Formats: sequence, C-alpha cells, structure tokens
Amino acid sequence: MEKVVVLRSINERAIEQLKEYFNVVVWEEDKPAQRAFIENEIKDAFGLISLLSDKIDRDLIDKAQVLKVIANYAVGIDNIDVAYAFKKGIVVTNTPDVLTNATAEIAWALLFSVARRIKEGIKLMEKRAYKGWSPSLFLGDDVYGATLGVIGAGRIGTRFALMSKGFDMNVFYFSRSRKPVLEKEIGAKKSSLEVIFEKADYISIHLPLNDETKGIISKEFLFSRKNGAYIINTGRGGVLDEMALIEAIKKGYIKGAGLDVFENEPDVREEFLALNNVVVLPHIGSATHKTRSKMAEMCVQSIIDVYNKKVPANIIK
Repeated sequence: MEKVVVLRSINERAIEQLKEYFNVVVWEEDKPAQRAFIENEIKDAFGLISLLSDKIDRDLIDKAQVLKVIANYAVGIDNIDVAYAFKKGIVVTNTPDVLTNATAEIAWALLFSVARRIKEGIKLMEKRAYKGWSPSLFLGDDVYGATLGVIGAGRIGTRFALMSKGFDMNVFYFSRSRKPVLEKEIGAKKSSLEVIFEKADYISIHLPLNDETKGIISKEFLFSRKNGAYIINTGRGGVLDEMALIEAIKKGYIKGAGLDVFENEPDVREEFLALNNVVVLPHIGSATHKTRSKMAEMCVQSIIDVYNKKVPANIIK
C-alpha cells in the first residue's frame, strides 16, 4: 500500500478517507512538523499534505524517491518550491475558493476593529476601568462612505471588495488585470498603488507572496501621506515592510493596522503587540469549521485523483 504523509492532524473524516487507499502517517503534534520527521517520512511517500508552516524546498524534494503529489492545505504556495517539484514530476495542488468568504470576513473584522478602537475598548473593560459613557471615549473613524483601497483583486480581494457594497464606499483596486465585476457591481476603479495610498482611508492587502510582490508595500508608500490610511493585511506578511509600518504608525503616517499574517510567522514583532492601534490575529483567516473541513477534503481528493491517474481539479499549473 502506498504511503501518504500528513504534516498536521486535520479533519478526521478526511484522514479516514485517505486510509481507504493509503498507509497514512500523521504528524500528531499541534505545531509544525520537525524537519527530521519530514525528511525521514518523505523518502518513500507517494503523497504529502503540507501546511504553510512547512517549507517544502529543493533539498527536501530531493529526498523524496517516489513522491507524486504535494497537496498544500492553503491557497498560497510560497512554502513550496513549485518549479522544482514540477521538474521532478511532482503534482502540486492547493485549496482555492473554499476559504474565500472566510478570509474576506476576517479582513472586515480587522478593519472594523481598528477603525472603532475595539482593542482599546476590550482592554478598558478587562481592567474594570469603565466609568460610564463619555462623549469623547474612544472616538474612531467612520467606515460608511469612506474610501477603500484593495491591493490584490484575486478571489479573496474581489470578495472583500464586493462586501463593501453595504457601506457605500468609494473603492479603488490594484490588480494586474481589470475586474469587470468590481467595476459593474460597486463602481470600483482600477488604480496604481500611488493612487490608492493617496486617496484611501482603508487599505486592505490580499496579495500572494512571490518575487514580484515581496516588499511591495514599502516605506515610500507607508510614509506617502500624513495622517494616512488604516492598513489591513490578510495576504502574506512578506509583502509589506513591517519595520516601516511600525515606524509609520508611531509617527502618525498610518492611523493603525489589522494584521492576520506576519513576515516571520509564528514570530510577531513586539511593537505590534504593544501598539493600541494595531490589532493582531494568529493567522485565522480561514478558521471556520466548514472551511477547514473542506480544505482537508480537497487535499485528500487531490491525492486520490493522482493515485487514480486523474488530473486534480485544483492543480497548480
């Protein structure tokens, strides 16, 4: 029986489905699998289910003697040397679409949290320091009627932007291609990063991490306008200069930030934790029961498809 290695305990039903076809080895600890474990188990594995926290690089791929498929339990694939996997005849898949709504929703949760100073309000209540209603207590900024900049208009960025319809926002988006659905449904305008940083009250980042996007949100943009926008990032931490963001927030160029992703996860810069106008989450954009179950099912189906000599529906091309 062929072996499949799963680098974290995922949906139990999906694991049971795998066991109908394969000998399944699971890293049971709720933390990233140790490199030594992966190196040892991948040697004779037919399939691998990896997570974003698992670096599947060239050296690791070279240790795989019979590997045919890597199913990444995520939309992003920046943790995998995809080009080298292709060269070695290994199929790589991801889990698109199913986490679109969940991730767009968490971006809105972060946006409202920083706009309406939720973190500060929670801290006050937890300290039992609330003394009663006050006209000036934790004044925030309006979302309704504000200007929204969406950087990255793929599936998640597009869905996030469409959700702004109920708030009657003026929307600008940055994308390699035009998005007719955004222009038709909410009157969004395709724009440059310069225009977005010049005009937007809220800027939400939905970019994947690759050579083109790494560090694209630079100090130049973050310091481009005094008393500028709020920054929301649910894409990848590496697309933005975190130290420049911290400096821009401290100096008032950026009003605040809501972050679900970080440059060197799981490490989070202490300054983000200390700043009252920064809300941080532990990369939970796709963390709903329904979404995570579907992601597991997609990974399993991809491996079964390759085993049955079929092309997986979500293959990376």
